Amino acid sequence: MSESDRPDDRASDDSGDRTDALASDGGRSGEGDDAASRASGLVGSLTDRLGSGGSDDDELDPFTRRINPLISKRPWTVVVVFLLLTGVFLAGAGMGGGGSEAGTDQFADDTAESEAYEDIQDEFRESGHQGGGTTAQLFIEDERNVLSRPNLLRMLEFQEKIGTREELRVESSTSPASLIARQLDPEATTAEQQYRAVDRASASQLERAIADADEAAGLPVSTDFTPESAEADVAQVAITYDTPSMVDTDDTAELQQETEAVADEIDGFESGENVIVFGNAIIEEETVQLLNDTAIVVFPAAIVLILFFLLVAYRDPIDLGLGLVSLLMAMIWTFGFMGFSGIAFSQSLLVVFPLLLAVGIDFGIHIINRYREERAEGVPIGESMTLTTKQLTAAFLIVTLTTVFGFASNLVSSMSGMRDFAIVASAGMLFTFLIFGVFLPACKVAFDRLREGTRFPQFGTTPMGSEGSVLGKILPVGVRIARVAPVVFLIAMLVVGGGVAAYGTGVDTEFDQEAFFPEQDRLDQYEKLPGPLAPADYTFMTVLDYMEEDFDRGMQSSVTIYIEDGDLRSDTALRDIDRALENPPDEFQRDGRTADADSIVSVIETQAAQDPEFDAVVTRYDSNGDGIPDRNVDAVYDELFASDAGGEASQYLTSDRGSSQINIRIDVDADQAEAVDAAQQTASDMEMDATATGQLVIFESVIEDTTQSSINSLVVAFLLTTIFLVLAYWWLEGRAIYGVLNLVPVLITVALLAGSMRLFDIPLSPINAPILSVSIGLGVDYTVHFMHRFVDEFEDGNGAHEALLTTVRGTGGALTGSMLTTVCGLGVLYLALIPLIMEFGLLLALGVFYACFTSLLVLPSVIVVWDRLENGTMSIPSLG
Repeated sequence: MSESDRPDDRASDDSGDRTDALASDGGRSGEGDDAASRASGLVGSLTDRLGSGGSDDDELDPFTRRINPLISKRPWTVVVVFLLLTGVFLAGAGMGGGGSEAGTDQFADDTAESEAYEDIQDEFRESGHQGGGTTAQLFIEDERNVLSRPNLLRMLEFQEKIGTREELRVESSTSPASLIARQLDPEATTAEQQYRAVDRASASQLERAIADADEAAGLPVSTDFTPESAEADVAQVAITYDTPSMVDTDDTAELQQETEAVADEIDGFESGENVIVFGNAIIEEETVQLLNDTAIVVFPAAIVLILFFLLVAYRDPIDLGLGLVSLLMAMIWTFGFMGFSGIAFSQSLLVVFPLLLAVGIDFGIHIINRYREERAEGVPIGESMTLTTKQLTAAFLIVTLTTVFGFASNLVSSMSGMRDFAIVASAGMLFTFLIFGVFLPACKVAFDRLREGTRFPQFGTTPMGSEGSVLGKILPVGVRIARVAPVVFLIAMLVVGGGVAAYGTGVDTEFDQEAFFPEQDRLDQYEKLPGPLAPADYTFMTVLDYMEEDFDRGMQSSVTIYIEDGDLRSDTALRDIDRALENPPDEFQRDGRTADADSIVSVIETQAAQDPEFDAVVTRYDSNGDGIPDRNVDAVYDELFASDAGGEASQYLTSDRGSSQINIRIDVDADQAEAVDAAQQTASDMEMDATATGQLVIFESVIEDTTQSSINSLVVAFLLTTIFLVLAYWWLEGRAIYGVLNLVPVLITVALLAGSMRLFDIPLSPINAPILSVSIGLGVDYTVHFMHRFVDEFEDGNGAHEALLTTVRGTGGALTGSMLTTVCGLGVLYLALIPLIMEFGLLLALGVFYACFTSLLVLPSVIVVWDRLENGTMSIPSLG
């Protein structure tokens, strides 16, 4: 092989002095025959395979060949173009895109169960019978007795006030006080009449009415209530609003907040203390507020830590400023892309920006550190950057595309939130490559030429990890292990990785509204922060405590069976509904031998028990006397809707008799997944077309989708990354095996991360589901830089161990600086209020640490083992 046939061959002179070679025309000429003999049997390039000699530029990929002259000769032109593009993207960011999304809806919108739930809302509102598309609950607490006469009168006064204020649009309300008043006076239908009934009742009458109301309807009070004591600590008032089907969340939240303000006007009720109004709109509003409160604390902390470690890494205010400007531009470009694309900002996208920061920090430190290596050897500014970009641009491109594969693999997910993540993260990664691969080098050249020949002081200019430094003594540990016992160490690491991966398969999956809200003790810690850093008041956790401790149930306690386009006029329709509720599974609450449920059948039975005329209609069309009409049921429906129960009936049967719903209460001790399975089995056993839905079912479907999506994305990311690395190294270096070597540390990184999730009890969720596929990109980020530098040194004729030492002291220093900056700077996500974001921050920090750790410690042994196999010098050491 002649000198002209070898790519990227910076051969040394006879004395081995690399400095002189580098100082003359990039160091590409020298003792060609000597270099060829030393590199015999090693890597060839594309020009070698084609049998053509070529210049350095011919050996480069087309992107680097075109960009390098611009960076070194026209840097200010590059800077201006990128600043103009930043202005364009800044305008896109100002467009706001699709607004913002938070909470569970961003992940559940595309599921079949969620679509069925939305169909229920739409069909029953369009039927004209069911107003009040929005509900809320008022929780009242009094440890002495929430059912005392004064408290009952306060409840009725509250109901009277909200019912007469048209701006609140309250359609109905129910409280323990109104149920008790109906027992005292069945004719009392208004809050004012009920107030008089309670006020005039004797103590004994009131106690008897409380017991009767609980027996007849079940009082909505805490579980410490007994009929004998007629006392309880917490009561619940149900409120229904007459809102349109597509009411805005902010408008609904405002209605609920105004309702709480009305309660605050009543003497003895104090908002936030013993009275809380709560509803889904408030949940969504508070979830968005959590994003803001998290950003106020986390972003400044991240900026401070990132600034500190970047200052340590760069040790030069100009370089630090260039790095920060580049990071800011990457964020602006990504936000601008979201604005132009109409993609809403959500919690699932919040994690994109730490990932981009991690990659940007890594790229920036590599550029500056590699450039300083060349400058330290006396190479001029332009030539130093040319050599730097020649070596790093290909590595950056490989890292970028493999990371994009990791991000884009989430496009196979069935959840729109994860697909949005894939799109935004992939675009952001490409922007990061352009900014740090083109803009930053051009800026560095431009400013260094401005400083050259001036009295501007020079700061830190030495590369990290140089031979005499402390870091330079620590980094070669992996190389020393590879020199002594590479086979034993590699086998041990593979065994450890396999064991940890098997352990990691036991990771749980979690998704519910509670996962978006912090524990109370974490809120208490945040409340100690000064001024604007202190968080807002959140009612969700208080209400959750009420539901779990005082009402002995979680936020979701029922499932819905939606009967769509069923022939509800058929003779068998009502019997099908009744049969579905007979002999229910253990996960359902029971009322005798049937499930405790609300349906059109239960409305018919209740009305028949109270209205003799309607009972006669039911009897007339009931052929077997079981109380379920099975002939001319349409006539039964007409009579039912014309009765006093018409409003209640419209909640379970549409006016066109085309759809119906069954609400089944879940046993308090039932497992969520088993309850959902029971509901789905119940729906499938029905003769009519039925679908199990409701929040509980929707959340469980998201859990299943999350698990499946994470597995699919991991497999897709691994396959795409493997194929690309093999092809890239075959194309650029002539050896596909280099791509395979890259993957060994990456697989160990993924295994360690999965095991850490289980060890730290971090469940898989829609927020962190991409972390496993993304960890492949993170791992490749470090291994590619290491491998690419090793190949460059190896092709210069150095032995494997010498090339590894040069790599760990040069590129290894940049990898370590990047890792420390990323882990400490972005690990502050662990301070986030939102548990899902906090957990993702921990996983991101661990993933980056593992990627760096395996690259520096494991990859040297992988390379040495390969080198021995390649040269036929492999010997398996005796373990005896």
